[in-house]
Amino acid sequence: MRGIDTQVRKIRRRIFKEVSNLAYHSTDLINDVEALPYKIVDYDESPYGNVYRERAVVREMIRLAMGLSLRPEDAPVHVTQGLAESDIDEKYYEPPLMQVIPSACNACPENRYEVTDKCMGCLAHPCREVCPKEAVSMRNGKSVIDQEKCIKCGKCKAVCPYDAISHQTRPCLDACGVNAIKNDYRGRALIDNDLCVSCGQCMVSCPFGAIADKSQIFQLIRAMQSGRKIVAQVAPAFVGQFGPKVSPDRIKASLKELGFYDIYETAIGADMGAMAEAEHYVHEVATGELPFLLTSCCPSWSMLAKKFFPETIDKISNALTPMVATARKIKEDHPDASVVFIGPCASKKLEASRRTVRSDVDFVITFEELAGMFEAKGIDLNEFSEMDKMEDATGAGRGYGVAGGVASAIEECIREYYPDTEVKIEHAESLTECKKMLMLAKAGKKNGCLIEGMACPGGCIAGAGTNIAIPQAAKEVAGFKAAAAKKIPDKE
Repeated sequence: MRGIDTQVRKIRRRIFKEVSNLAYHSTDLINDVEALPYKIVDYDESPYGNVYRERAVVREMIRLAMGLSLRPEDAPVHVTQGLAESDIDEKYYEPPLMQVIPSACNACPENRYEVTDKCMGCLAHPCREVCPKEAVSMRNGKSVIDQEKCIKCGKCKAVCPYDAISHQTRPCLDACGVNAIKNDYRGRALIDNDLCVSCGQCMVSCPFGAIADKSQIFQLIRAMQSGRKIVAQVAPAFVGQFGPKVSPDRIKASLKELGFYDIYETAIGADMGAMAEAEHYVHEVATGELPFLLTSCCPSWSMLAKKFFPETIDKISNALTPMVATARKIKEDHPDASVVFIGPCASKKLEASRRTVRSDVDFVITFEELAGMFEAKGIDLNEFSEMDKMEDATGAGRGYGVAGGVASAIEECIREYYPDTEVKIEHAESLTECKKMLMLAKAGKKNGCLIEGMACPGGCIAGAGTNIAIPQAAKEVAGFKAAAAKKIPDKE
């Protein structure tokens, strides 16, 4: 579904727009929040076919978009409960980040084989012959599967000559590489927060919009209204996220129109990170002090390593992530400023809440959330001139947004700065592949390697907060990288 303007995406965008409108224009916040589900959900046009269910879902989406938690199902809690605590001009966060909205979840089957109406009732019935548990039988001339006997081996599906057997799975669980999706007592999805690394791939894979993360757009707008200096940094994956004709320079001009004092490329911090990790590799991995080096820029990858492979913690690069390095550069240039990271990533919201980071990064919003803010302010990015140039970083840092781009940038720096050092590069994308890579590294199969991990398949351009299709995003990032004045940063 990525890159398709589905009804789920339209509702999410509308929620972000309307929550932004509340921050910009509301004079009676409690009553306006109460009225919002009725404004968003037209009585005669419900995509669910049930206007009451849709409004119930939208109420919870509004709460999450304002940074609040879902209401319990077994207690009477008002939709505006806790609103006063979230109506502030600084970061507001109630864990957990990712939540399943029970009223939206369809309780999809986790793993089920069923015979469809394409069954021809053939004489050979190979599905029946290959079943090791005799779960397939013929009824009224068609095959049927006894779910009590079925062991989900898939042999019947594999052998059917008409592709008449369907394998149903739960999309959110399929997308979760750490098996953090469990069931509640009604068979609905439930996130195990001890396992979850907040990559958000479950959220973008759910066709019911039943999983959402918490937003900080309401508090960010309040901060902008406070008169404080707010400086934005945009992640390398930002190129093309707001339309095919919206250049990076237009995005910069549009952000200033929205109210940001200045805009930096997070690729500045990526350049710094590439230099630091190149030095780290040369002095510690190439010399044999460390068996391998793990990149640090993807927070979900780092969480995966720390939660599931604690023995690799000391192998994670100690270089600042691009977000943090850029934030510190901004606060060096503007000591009185608050810093907003604008990116594709849901888990950056958690990174920014860490004790060691929260003083550096004041807010995190996604491209999807920013689009809602632009809509609320009536800003058309196509109308801006391209006079305000975006020219902060080198091609190395700008390439961080695509899988393999981090390792490639570090490798280029090593070959330029330390030409006598041999470098081995590995990269993995998606949590499933990242787990495989870490298992190999743990087993000593990746010694001497610089290993890049990206939780999202495709890299940051596939993050949960992106607006466009992944192949198009990769093309846009490649073009912006090629347009950089320098290929890599100077060693000095």
